[in-house]
Amino acid sequence: MKLIQTALLVTILAVTQINYTKSELDVKTCNTDYQPLDFYLVDGDAVGAAVEASIRTDLERIGLKLNTIVVTKDEWNEAQKNGNFHLSFTETWGTPYDPHAYATGWVAEDEGHHQAFTNFEAPASREELYKMINMVMTEENNKNREAMWLDIHKYYHAQAVMLPLWGKRIPTLMNNRLSGYVPGQQQFDYPVHRLSVVQGNSTVTISPGAQTGLFATVGRLDPHTYRPNEFFSNNWVYEGLTSYGQDGQIIPALAKSWTQDNLTEGEQYTFQLREDVLFHDGTVWNCQAAKINFDHVFAGGLKTADWHGWYGLVTHIDSWECLDEMTLRITNKIKYAPFLQELTYIRPLRMLSPASFANTTDVLGANSCHAGWGTIAHPDHPNVTCAGILNISGTGPFQFMDRTTVSCGDDGETCDAEVVFRRNSNYWDGAPDIQTLIIKRYETSEAVKAALLSAELDIIWGSGVLPDADIFEIQESEAHQQMIMVFHTDDVQNVILLLNSGKAPLNDINLRKTIIHAINKQKIVQDDLAGLPSVVDNVFPLIAPYSAVDLTPRWDYDFEKATLLSCETASNLAKKYESNKNLALGLGLGLGIPCLLLFIATVLYAKKNAHLQQIIATSNKNAVPA
Repeated sequence: MKLIQTALLVTILAVTQINYTKSELDVKTCNTDYQPLDFYLVDGDAVGAAVEASIRTDLERIGLKLNTIVVTKDEWNEAQKNGNFHLSFTETWGTPYDPHAYATGWVAEDEGHHQAFTNFEAPASREELYKMINMVMTEENNKNREAMWLDIHKYYHAQAVMLPLWGKRIPTLMNNRLSGYVPGQQQFDYPVHRLSVVQGNSTVTISPGAQTGLFATVGRLDPHTYRPNEFFSNNWVYEGLTSYGQDGQIIPALAKSWTQDNLTEGEQYTFQLREDVLFHDGTVWNCQAAKINFDHVFAGGLKTADWHGWYGLVTHIDSWECLDEMTLRITNKIKYAPFLQELTYIRPLRMLSPASFANTTDVLGANSCHAGWGTIAHPDHPNVTCAGILNISGTGPFQFMDRTTVSCGDDGETCDAEVVFRRNSNYWDGAPDIQTLIIKRYETSEAVKAALLSAELDIIWGSGVLPDADIFEIQESEAHQQMIMVFHTDDVQNVILLLNSGKAPLNDINLRKTIIHAINKQKIVQDDLAGLPSVVDNVFPLIAPYSAVDLTPRWDYDFEKATLLSCETASNLAKKYESNKNLALGLGLGLGIPCLLLFIATVLYAKKNAHLQQIIATSNKNAVPA
C-alpha cells in the first residue's frame, strides 16, 4: 500500500512540474559575485549622465551594478588609454573619417578601443583585426575593398565589444527669413554660405554647435593645428584641394581635377589647380602656395603620431612638387586608397595665404605650427620650431574680421562674446548672400533658445546647443513653426557603448553579450533623447563608405537572451530544472500509471472480497444445525 501511495505522489509531482518555466529563475542571483563595473563619464555630459542612469536600471534587472566615475575630459582620455574602465561612451568620428580613419585610430593603440579589443574569443585576435585594417588601406580594387571591409565589420562585431546605441544627426533651427538650407556632410560642416536671405537685412547671427557643445571660442583660427580651433569656423575660412560630398563623393575644391598613376611601389597624383582664386588678403592661389603649406605641415617631427601622424596620409606621402604654376604632383610611398578622402579633412592641411607665414622658406626654424607648441624634437626627425601664423587668411566663403572677448571660467580664460565674419565677395564658387555673419556666445542653452524664439538669433546649427527635448518642442509646436524651421541631417556618426574586454570580468564574452542584450536602446532614445535620434545596429553610420552592411547576430534588447547568457550558473540551473522536470514526468508515467492500475485492481479486489465475506457470513447465520 505504501508503494501505491508513493507512486501517486510521484504522479502528482510530475504534473505540477510541467507548469515550471525558465522565466521563474532569479537571474539576479547569477551575478551577485561580480563587483560593480566602472563606468567612466565626462563631467558636464548631461546626456551621457541620463543615458547612464537608464543603463544602470537595465543592468540592475540582471543583478549587475555600476560604479560611475565622473572625470574631466583629460582624465577620461587617460582612462581610455590605460584601460582603467569597464564601460564608457564613445562615438565614431563621422564622415569623412569613417570608417578608415576611425579604424586606423584603433591601430594607433592610444585609445580605449585598443584596450577593449584585448581579449577576443579565440581564434580571433586584436592583432589579426589590425592586420585586416592595414591591408584594406592599400587595396586598389574598389570591389575588393568592399569585401574586405565587410570581413572587418563581421570580425569585430562577433566579439561583442561595441554596442551601437543611436545615430547622431546634426540639427539646424533657422528663422524663416532665411532659406536654401543644405545639410553639411560631416559633424562640424555648417554650409551657411549656401543660404539665401529672403527677408530683412543681410547680417545673420548664429549660435553654432562646438566641440565644447555650447560655443566658447573659435580659437586661433590657424589651419595647421588643433584645439581650441573650431572645425566649423576653420571650414568657413580655409579650403583644401578636395572637399567631401554626399555619399562619399570627392568633390573638386582648390584642385579642379586630378589624375592618378600607379608606380612600381607607390602612386602619383597630378592635380590641376583652380585658376583665378585669391586669398582673403589678395594673394594669388597657385602651386607655390600649395607647396608652402605642404612643406610646413609635413616638416620634421610633425609627421609623428604625437602631432599630425594620427591619419594615414602623413605616413604614406613621400614628396610633392610643382610641375608648373598650376600643376601639383604628389607621390605616395604606397597605393593608399583613402588618399583623396583624407585631403578633404578640415585640419591640419587647409591652405593658408603665403603672406601669413612667419617665414615661407624656413619650415624648420619658423614653422606655421602654433608658437605655444615650442620646439618639436624627435630622434628620427630634425627639430621644428613653431612660430605660428601672422594673419588669418584663406580662400573660403567667409573672411574673419573681428572678435569681442570676455573672461570666462575661474582660471583667467577668455571666450569670444562675438566673432564677425564678412563674405568673400571674390569667392570662386559664388559670393554668399549673407554679407555679415556674427557668431554669438550664450551662457546657457536656455539663453540660446530664448534668443532664437525672440528673433534676436537667426540660426542654431549643430549638436550640443539645445537639448533634444527643446528641439522636439520647437519642431512640434504650431506657434513656433510660423517662425522657425527645423532640419536634421542623416546619421553622420554613431554613439557607442564600449565594453572593455581587457578588464575582468568583461574578458568573458558571455557577460559582454549579457550586458548588450539587457540594454533597452529604444527606451533610452524615447526617454532620454525625446525620440529624436534613431536606434542603430552598426558601429559606423550607413552613409559612411563600405558601412551599409547587415551584421548578425543583432545586438538588440532581448531580456530572455540576457537571462540565459547571464552566467554559467543560470544556464546550468535551467538545464537542471529541465532535467528534473523530465525525470519527474518519466517517473510519473513509468511508475505511477502501473501502480495506479494496481491500486484500482486492489480496491476492486478488496470490495469484491468484502462482498464475498458478507455472503459467507449470511449463509453461516442461516444454516440449520446438524
